[in-house]
Amino acid sequence: MSQADLPSTPADGALGTVASTVALRPAPGRAVWIPLGIVYIAWGSTYLGIRVMDRTIPPLLGAGVRFVAAGAVMFAVISVWRGRLPRVARRELASLAVVSVLLLTAGNGGVTVAERHVPSGLAALLVASMPLWILVIRTLAGDRPRRATLGGLAIGFVGVGLLVLRGGQEQGVSVPHMLFVVGAALCWALGSWLASRLPMPSDATAGTAIEMLIGGAVLVGLSPLSGEHWSALAAHASADSLIALGYLALFGSILAFTAYVWLLQHAPISQISTYAYVNPVVAVTLGAVVLGERITAVTLLGGVIIVVAVAVVIRAESRTSSAPAQRGRPS
Repeated sequence: MSQADLPSTPADGALGTVASTVALRPAPGRAVWIPLGIVYIAWGSTYLGIRVMDRTIPPLLGAGVRFVAAGAVMFAVISVWRGRLPRVARRELASLAVVSVLLLTAGNGGVTVAERHVPSGLAALLVASMPLWILVIRTLAGDRPRRATLGGLAIGFVGVGLLVLRGGQEQGVSVPHMLFVVGAALCWALGSWLASRLPMPSDATAGTAIEMLIGGAVLVGLSPLSGEHWSALAAHASADSLIALGYLALFGSILAFTAYVWLLQHAPISQISTYAYVNPVVAVTLGAVVLGERITAVTLLGGVIIVVAVAVVIRAESRTSSAPAQRGRPS
């Protein structure tokens, strides 16, 4: 298993799949914790931001504007900094289009739509199952995971089932809305898996900027087809929703991704991967403290099961990927 197969963030960090080939230049331990903390908080808080944005901004329009704005800023900064426009081959552009539709349009867009009905903490716990779905896809594609990995997979889906069937019911959320979030997580997983197999740009930052532009443009284009009105952004959006939209674009997308790329260059993947089970904890805590969302016993139990299962899978697969390298063969 390569670094590209390790779980990208359950939320916006799925964009980081284009950065999986960045060479590692280890940094002092203390220096790593600042960007890692940014990834923990920024990506963990995106679920809260989405929930607040959804109050008065149509979900597809809001998600689309967020990514178009973030992508445009990143693309402009890269172009000015380097003195030229980033170059991406046609095959790589086609790959970015496929991946961006899966990650941003179906994945993030799906969660943004679902969070009109699903509490942010509950959505975060369901999306935390994304690494488990990657494992399912890999298995269906012919890979043979270790027994420990399969054990973690089985345990994880017990937690998912518990949340879908009982956790949502306790909080007044219907099973279809819960399954909508699960479907978004599955799209994220498929996009992440394809990103490690399709020809992607070696320039991770430029690739992500283009990915955001494509995915955001598709979301904006789908917005009126789903009955949303673009005028709602200016006519009906409240101040807190607009602030949440700006926060998602600046901190959830630009700042967190920059920190993530830096981490890929300076920290071991085993340390970076900890966000996969820290982010949902941050999301649940913020949802309860800021929005007053309930944390029931079933929600807590299901969430713990999923987080533990993801930790087991990451640990088992990290050992698998490091073993060949220790024997002198490429990982």
